[in-house]
Amino acid sequence: MILRRFLAALMFTFGGAALAQDDLINQIKDNGSDVEGEFLFETVIDLETTPVKNQGKSGTCWSYATTSFIETEMIRNGKEPVDLSEMFTVRQVYLDKAEKYVRLHGHLNFAQGGALPDVLYVIRKYGAVPQEVYEGLDYGTDENNHNELESLLKAQLDQVIKNPNGKLTQSWRKAFVATLDAYLGTYPEEFTYQGKTYTPRSFADEYIGINPDDYVQITSFNHKPFYQPMMIEVPDNWTWGLSYNVPLDEMMNVLDESLNKGYTVSWATDVSEKGFSLKNGLAIAPLTPYADMSKEERAAMFDGPKDELVVTQEMRQDDYDNYETTDDHGMQITGKVKDQNGTEYYIVKNSWGDRENDKRSGYIYASKSFVKYKTISILVHKDVVSKDIKKKISL
Repeated sequence: MILRRFLAALMFTFGGAALAQDDLINQIKDNGSDVEGEFLFETVIDLETTPVKNQGKSGTCWSYATTSFIETEMIRNGKEPVDLSEMFTVRQVYLDKAEKYVRLHGHLNFAQGGALPDVLYVIRKYGAVPQEVYEGLDYGTDENNHNELESLLKAQLDQVIKNPNGKLTQSWRKAFVATLDAYLGTYPEEFTYQGKTYTPRSFADEYIGINPDDYVQITSFNHKPFYQPMMIEVPDNWTWGLSYNVPLDEMMNVLDESLNKGYTVSWATDVSEKGFSLKNGLAIAPLTPYADMSKEERAAMFDGPKDELVVTQEMRQDDYDNYETTDDHGMQITGKVKDQNGTEYYIVKNSWGDRENDKRSGYIYASKSFVKYKTISILVHKDVVSKDIKKKISL
């Protein structure tokens, strides 16, 4: 329990201080055994999406997950997908988060993490740009590394909050923007893509062509009323955005219907569990708690299908309340497989590069039990929500 809470406190993504991607991977990559996998999977749904990307040493999985989701929406809408810039979104979130951090006298989590809808927030407010226009790597590395950047940004803001002049000037914003410019690049006011000139606003409206208001976030926790909007209480929900709170079975129904109708899903979850194995390419919810397993049981966790937890609403709530389910990571669900026993697993696209595993390079297969147990939220197109659920949540 102490180790789990320590890891949860350190996790780099949605909830808490930023931790480098490689540190998180080192914590979980050895989960499981060296036994040759004996799973036999049959593909049920495998939706087309864009190539796997690598978030590098940055806590920006939320941007990668929903950016991939938006790129996939372009495919679903019959458009040629574009490799969108995750760092353009991250830059604008840093800016707006800084403003709120100062207004709240520092009583806000200022870190690299964010929430799935933050990408839609930026598209709605600022627009979007292609990756080739804004790589966000002006500090001389080949991949993202935001640890130094975050430290500098937060140090600036903390000095502003101390207010040594007795009255804030407008210069702190200029200094903050200058730091972002030095590390990520200046704001692309105008650019040319495929022979046409765009602004971030016009590119989002004309080329990407999605309406951010068409997407909703769904969650399931019973400390708030069902069928009412709720704010998911995690540190990196810095916009205090609202999600629709529904019973667990109905949240899973939305997820399944989304895939059945040809829509992918952006997914926020907990990957600190021993049942999440990068090496084995699997996320499962073992029936026996890891702490109670024998050495032999631990070694055999991933050597073939086994009974898993029957997840209840109360179990989810208990782990959330005790910080055992934290908002560690964001990924994209792109399909389903089933094993030889008929157990369903979701095909999950990660953002840790094309790391090979026993199942599918750059992806994991997450069992339905794991997803029911450890989901923080899902982001979906509102058209996948059934009429019954829409009526209940007044959507």
